[in-house]
Amino acid sequence: MRPTPHQTPLPVRKLARNRRRGRMAAVAAGVVAAGVLSGPAVSARPAPEPPLTTMSITSPPGSSDVRVLIYHGSAADGEESPVVNAGIEAIEEIGQTGPAAGRFRVTATDDASVFTNGTRLGRFNAVVFLTGGGDVLGPEQEAGLEAYMEAGGGFLGIHDAARAEPYSDWFTGLVGARPAAGGPTNVQRATVEVGDRRHPATQDLPLQWKRPDRWLDWAKNPSGDVHTVARVRESTYQPGTGANGADHPVSWCRDYDGGRSFYTGMGGTESSYDETEFRSHLRGALAWTTRISQADCKATINSNYKAERLTQPNQPGQNDQIGEPHGLVTAPDGRVFYIGRGGADSSQPVVTDWNDPDIGKGRGEIHVYDPKSRKVTLAGTLDVFGNKGGGDELTKVEEGLLGIELDPRFAENGWVYLHYTPHSRIDRDKRMAERYVSRFTYSSRTSRLDLNSEKVLLKWPVQIHSCCHAGGGMAWDSKGNLYIATGDNNSSGFSDGYSGNNPQPNYKGVSFADARRTAGNTNNLNGKILRIHPEQDGTYTLPEGNLFTGEETAEGGGKTRGEIYVMGVRNPARISVDKKTDTLYAGWVGPDAGSPSTTWGPAKYDTFAAITEPGNHGWPYCMGNKQPYRDRNLPDPTKPLGWYDCNAPKNESPNNDGLVNLPPVTSNTIWYSPQGGGPDFPRDANGIPSYKAAEQKFLLPWLKGGGQAAMDGPVYRYDENSASAAKWPAYWDGKWFVGDFYDADQPRHAVLLDPKTTGQGGIPVHAESLKKIVPIGNDGIKNLMDWKFGPDGTLYVLDYGRGFFTSDSRSALWQVTYKGGGPTPAADQLAREAQ
Repeated sequence: MRPTPHQTPLPVRKLARNRRRGRMAAVAAGVVAAGVLSGPAVSARPAPEPPLTTMSITSPPGSSDVRVLIYHGSAADGEESPVVNAGIEAIEEIGQTGPAAGRFRVTATDDASVFTNGTRLGRFNAVVFLTGGGDVLGPEQEAGLEAYMEAGGGFLGIHDAARAEPYSDWFTGLVGARPAAGGPTNVQRATVEVGDRRHPATQDLPLQWKRPDRWLDWAKNPSGDVHTVARVRESTYQPGTGANGADHPVSWCRDYDGGRSFYTGMGGTESSYDETEFRSHLRGALAWTTRISQADCKATINSNYKAERLTQPNQPGQNDQIGEPHGLVTAPDGRVFYIGRGGADSSQPVVTDWNDPDIGKGRGEIHVYDPKSRKVTLAGTLDVFGNKGGGDELTKVEEGLLGIELDPRFAENGWVYLHYTPHSRIDRDKRMAERYVSRFTYSSRTSRLDLNSEKVLLKWPVQIHSCCHAGGGMAWDSKGNLYIATGDNNSSGFSDGYSGNNPQPNYKGVSFADARRTAGNTNNLNGKILRIHPEQDGTYTLPEGNLFTGEETAEGGGKTRGEIYVMGVRNPARISVDKKTDTLYAGWVGPDAGSPSTTWGPAKYDTFAAITEPGNHGWPYCMGNKQPYRDRNLPDPTKPLGWYDCNAPKNESPNNDGLVNLPPVTSNTIWYSPQGGGPDFPRDANGIPSYKAAEQKFLLPWLKGGGQAAMDGPVYRYDENSASAAKWPAYWDGKWFVGDFYDADQPRHAVLLDPKTTGQGGIPVHAESLKKIVPIGNDGIKNLMDWKFGPDGTLYVLDYGRGFFTSDSRSALWQVTYKGGGPTPAADQLAREAQ
């Protein structure tokens, strides 16, 4: 055993400062009064001048003989509450049970004079408030509690503790939030989302914890100012008129005024204290507040993050800093490689005349940011088809330089993989092109890409008569397999924004408005996520376990491609693979319909999917959780036929050269429309949703869309061996980052999935907003194009800029770093040596 942490007496000369300033004004405004309406009555007496208080408290308070003080004083007269008695008994039992290293002694009192006795108060490692509302401490007593926290004490507030000291700004900060008027008073069963899987108060709790309690609403949501460890899901109970919405914290913590504060809004019923899980929650909270164990209570506090723009605006007429942002990847040494799709500098002309040999010719650019020198190098450019500017879908184009990845052994071989549409391969007559996935060699000595080193691994045809949906993302798994995301190469028009299954429009025999030709076609590489294994000689082999082998004999044979891992995706611009689990994550943009149609099917659903096995993810037959579209008639595609069968889809398009009988559709993880996240509808006997807007419910209330473009992000993996002081904390480990190109109500969240349902369409059980950490708005990262974590654990983000098909002064590479420091208390202030 090491010696007990030093306990130097800390003389505290304390004025009550501004704790009670503005008492009458707050009451008059109804702000504070609203928070205590359902608690014991309080008197709105004027604040006396706070006395000067001098106390001497050991720093940190308590010792290895851990003691907990339970204060249960009340401003109301009458007998002790049964809830308080149950709480005292539960905490006493918690202290006497479990591993010896976690045990503690308990003293309970309703005598507030304990807070003016520094010698006595300093014996306790933590103070628990099991008290009702009202002014339970006098000015000297509150100053004593404040002095205790400044000396490094611990505080645990339970349920009605949030109503105590209603006129004290300092106490409001200590508990973190005040109850709102209009909250429910009855006991209701609800689901608690346990988002922090590492804090001792929550690490042993279920992901979705269903329990009864009296649920409090908050006058001001504390999220971002405290570290929330659990939220209550409002859709599972009646939250009253003071509801907080999808983000409704119920338990949180933070380092406060020199000490540690934990608060839970649970524990409002006598029976709560008999629950094994709730006792586990209190045990973990007390372990941290008493200094028995460390915990991170800083990870979701917004002010602990810094977002910094790394690149400057380009010099006039040059793309010296950045091209039209379209993707990034980080090297093992921390350098960031990022690409420009091919849109010209806004001052440069574009060629849209198909008779001109330079039609759509652009520059696909590869830039490299070096974090050591903080300088940018233009490493290379490719002539791409991808520069026709804006306009309608027969003018604009989304082809170009679309994706970048570095070889898993990049540090040794310098190999860079690029996904692009070479201008030299376009057929202006038929308006066709080829898409390449090629390998190049990068020289660290010259900081240049050797364009003569190109090895073309894979190529396939794409139509370029009409825009859109090129896809582009690439990612590696732990086995050296390369995933390649391709868009459906299909127009958004001609289907009123629904299925994208109009068979009629074509250019010289090639349909450009029928995604059954591409995404729904087992013999076409567009609208897919491909999986190949690159070989040393610049070729590739097919790994086992893809959706098809390419050798299927069904329906006459020759109707499948063995490269296909996932089919039925629309425009997957971004994909990622968590190499710890080899789960593939993808996001793709949906069609354009602004609302559901009882004739044609669902509104536009942008989609995210966690994919653990090969499959068909639905487009253009089904979206979301197997919500079907309707087939179209010929010769009049404006007339509907029957609904598609998501369990046994058939590709009966005249443009299909693959299998008619397709794999069943797999449900997706996240989908969202302009109306909200996870729209769902009642279904008839045949499983067809009603698609009536008034009947839809939203399974994912934390997000919605509008103008929307899903941008998949990484799964964060915390590296405890990294010496980086700026790495994101372990709280985020295993969380999946999902975002949208736009930044209004659209997602920019870290979500937590249930491992039991990942890959089976299980929706997230928890979502943490990132909009204050990865800042939105015109001066922030307004148009998120790509985001990845570097080897140092910091987040790199590409902001597309404020225009389309070009770069502008807002196009930039950003870095988001953490500056909150490590877990608390400091290791040398733990009450006991770790067992």
